[in-house]
Amino acid sequence: MTAPNEFRLLPWSGPGNKPCYLSTDNTDGYMSRLADNIEAVQLSTAALLLEMASEGLDDEDAEPIELRRLGHALTGALNDVLRVAVSRGQLLAAGEPHRH
Repeated sequence: MTAPNEFRLLPWSGPGNKPCYLSTDNTDGYMSRLADNIEAVQLSTAALLLEMASEGLDDEDAEPIELRRLGHALTGALNDVLRVAVSRGQLLAAGEPHRH
């Protein structure tokens, strides 16, 4: 089993927005693959939102409410991307190269 400092931070949070961790030696197990897939979706969503933001900010006719919604979506995506970065950084520090 993994040591306490080698738990994987999962790409979702638990009750009260508390972090969730996975303890496993099997990086190809169901939960590890699920976390990998969710991280991939989160990163793809962030890339799409970044593209939309670039276009939206260049549009002089963009409605303020649209930009506000985009800002909220970007905030959520940035939170997800930061969680992925922290998780992958912890995996690298623990000596477990991450597949991607």
